[in-house]
Formats: sequence, C-alpha cells, structure tokens
Amino acid sequence: MVYAVIFAGGVGRRMTEGSAGSEFAEMRGSGQPASEQIPADGGTDIPKQFLMVGGKPIIIRTLMHFEEHPAVDGIVIACLPDWIPRLSEMLREYHIRKVTAVVPGGETGYLSIHNGLMALAESGVSGADIILICDGVRPILTERLITEAIDCAGNYGSAVPVMPSIDSLLFSENGETSGASYERNKMFITQAPQGYRMEKILWAHDEAEKRNWHDAVSSSELLIGLGEEVHLFRGERANIKITTKEDLEILRANDCYRNFLKMNEKQA
Repeated sequence: MVYAVIFAGGVGRRMTEGSAGSEFAEMRGSGQPASEQIPADGGTDIPKQFLMVGGKPIIIRTLMHFEEHPAVDGIVIACLPDWIPRLSEMLREYHIRKVTAVVPGGETGYLSIHNGLMALAESGVSGADIILICDGVRPILTERLITEAIDCAGNYGSAVPVMPSIDSLLFSENGETSGASYERNKMFITQAPQGYRMEKILWAHDEAEKRNWHDAVSSSELLIGLGEEVHLFRGERANIKITTKEDLEILRANDCYRNFLKMNEKQA
C-alpha cells in the first residue's frame, strides 16, 4: 500500500496581497469568508498553499497529482489549524476522495510530517507500506516522479528526487563573505515527493523525538542526520516549490502555456 503525507501547515512563509497580486481577487471570488482572508491587523495574509492560480488553490493542484495516481491508496494532510475548515470545503468542492485524515500542522515542517505519520500509524499502516512525503506547494510535480519515488522506496527503503546543481556554490557563515566553495558536480538540490518505507521513516521520527530534534529541514536531512544513507533519483527541473513571488509567476506562466497547448490541440 502507498500513502502520501502532505504538509500544508506550520510556520513557513506566507505571501501578502502585494506579492500575490490578482490571485487574491480569485480567492475573494471563491466564496471564502472575509474573516479568513483579512486578519485583525488589517493586512491580507493568505497562506501560499491556498492562493488561487487559474481558478484552483495551489494545495488542490498538488493534491490532484496524488489523487489521480493509480498507485496511491490514501492521503493524510497536515494543515494550518485555522485553515482546516476551509481545506475540508475545498476537498469536497474539487472531489478529492483519497484523503483519509486532516490533522493540525506543527510549528515546523518536521512536526507537521510527524503529526501526519502518527495519524497513519494509528490507522494501522504496516511497516512495509510506502510513505510519500511532499509539501503542499509542489503543483507541477508529475506522475513519473510519484511512480519513481514509490519504486525506489520499495527497492531501497528511501527515495529522494534531486537535481544536479547548475550553479556554483559558496559557503558563508554571515552571508557577506566566503572563503570556501563546493564542487558543483557533487552538489544536488532536493525535491519532493520523497518516499520511505513506513518502518524506516517511523524509526527516524522516534529517534528524533528521543533527541528532541524537531527542526530537520527535510526527511532526507533527518535520515542523514541520524547516520543513514538515502537513495537518490533524478527529479525534474520544473518541479518547483512555490516559496517566493518569482515562483508564483513561474507557476502562472506554466499554467498559461499548458492552457495554450490544450487550446491548440482542440483547434488542430
């Protein structure tokens, strides 16, 4: 069996109305109560995973890849607590049926993943089952990435999609000066979804809890920090994580391009 843990909650960065532009108009037009859009300080603060692009929230775009993949049996989402009611509405609105639980996110990405894993463990998921871990802001991931993560995790116990670094890398303690560089051909950028056997990722979280280590940036960093090796497979350059205004612009451009291709196909 294959289950996905999607973390769409925790501290993280958010995008403001100034950086997200017209997407907020789309959100307002979706019927969402104003109280969920405008906090008490008067500023608009919608978590990036709920921003609308082309009529769909980013979190739904991400979830649909797992919903439509034939090998994925269930999905658990760790969500910002205040946004769970809205997310539940979205799941019904967009017919996302594989979600078995929505749990509150934690203060860090690690803790959000932990909450999702605990929900799966309580539901009786076996140690041999495959767990896919993905942030909720990966709306351009592909079926190939999910399939390979499942296959590699089944064969090796872990599966981390990566892309070779195409830029030179410098190390700096202060962000102002550097006296060290890395060999570019040995540097890789991690992506998601990452895949793990349930027994392996549960062990890692048990160890992290014993050590009170709650701030691992990713599950691969967690395993490596515990002395484990992880298996790498090739990711995809387009599989971006929506974190900055520029990422959002790339997503919009990608959406426009795909719509253009579809329109041309219909006319052909």
